[in-house]
Amino acid sequence: MEKKQSCKVAVIQAGAKLFDTEATVNKAIKLIEEASKEQVDLILFPEVFIGGYPRGLHFDTYVGIRTDSGRNDFYRYASGAVEIPGKETDLISEAVKKAGAYVVIGVIEKEQHFQGASLYCTAVIFGPDGKILAKHRKLKPTGSERLIWAEGDGSTLPVIETPFGRIGVLICWENYMPLARAAMYGKGVDLYLAPTADARDGWFASMQHIALEGRCFVLSCNQYVTKDDYPEDVRNRPIFSELEEELCRGGSCIVSPLGSFIEKPLIGEEGIIISELDLTQITKSRFDFDVIGHYARNDVFSLTVNEKKQQAVVYVQDEITETKSVHQEENKELDTKK
Repeated sequence: MEKKQSCKVAVIQAGAKLFDTEATVNKAIKLIEEASKEQVDLILFPEVFIGGYPRGLHFDTYVGIRTDSGRNDFYRYASGAVEIPGKETDLISEAVKKAGAYVVIGVIEKEQHFQGASLYCTAVIFGPDGKILAKHRKLKPTGSERLIWAEGDGSTLPVIETPFGRIGVLICWENYMPLARAAMYGKGVDLYLAPTADARDGWFASMQHIALEGRCFVLSCNQYVTKDDYPEDVRNRPIFSELEEELCRGGSCIVSPLGSFIEKPLIGEEGIIISELDLTQITKSRFDFDVIGHYARNDVFSLTVNEKKQQAVVYVQDEITETKSVHQEENKELDTKK
C-alpha cells in the first residue's frame, strides 16, 4: 500500500437525539455527506453517537435497589441499540461508500439475534468502500456507565492500515489506562482516535500528553448536547431542572505528534473540524522519542495483551462420539460393498 504524505480529516462535533436512533442515524448520514464535500480521507464521530450518551439519567438505581421505572428507562435505552452489522450500520455504510472516506462512529451495540440486555459502548470502523473493517468495544465503562454497559475484551483492539498510516481507537477514559495506550502504540498507531464524553479542561491536557507519548496525531471528538436533544418527558424530570441547558459543551480537538494543538478545542457549538495533516511529522517527531522503538527497554518492561475472545459458555464437541460416528459410516460403506 503506497503511503500518502498528508491526509485530510474531519472531526464531527454534534449531539445525538437520545432515545431516537432513527433520527440520529439520519443526522449522521447528513454529517457524512457534509464532511465529504471537503474531500476528506477520515471522518470521526463522538462516543456513542448512535444510541446516545444518557447524561443525567440514573435509571432510578441505588445501592441494593432497582425499580420498575429504572428498568423501563433501560428498556427504552436498549431498544435504541444497534446490531453490527444491522439495518442502521447498513444505512451508514451506504453514506460512507458515497463519501469514499474512512469513517469511525460511536454506537451503543447489542449482540446480534440475542435477547440479552448487555450493551456495549463501541466504535465501528468503516472503510471507504462502505464495508465494516473492525469494531472496538470499550474495555472498562466508567463510573455509573457500568450500570448500562458491559465490558469489551481484547478481541476488539484493532489498528487498521490505511494509505495515510495506521488508525486505532480508544474510547473516553480508556485513554487514561497506560497499558491500553501501550497496546495501541505496540501496533504502531499513527492516527490515534479518542472519541469521548469528557469535556473538562483536564481532558485536553491528556490529549496533548498522549500525542507526545505516542508521537502520533490525536483526534479527540465529543458531542455538543443541549436539553433539546432529549425527549420532552425526560427534560421535564425534576433532576433536569437543576442542570444547565448545555449538557455537554464539546471540546473536540486535533493535536500534533509534538503535543501542540493543530485545532484547539471547539467549545459551545456543533461543528465540523477540518484539518490537513502533514504525515511527515510522525517520523520527525520520533527522531528523539519512539515509545516502542529506541526509547523502549524491552529487557526491563514488557506487556502481554490477551486478544482472545472471552465467552461465558464454550461448547466442545465430544470427540469420542465423533470418532464413533466416523467408524459407523465407514462400516456401513464396507457392508454395502460386500
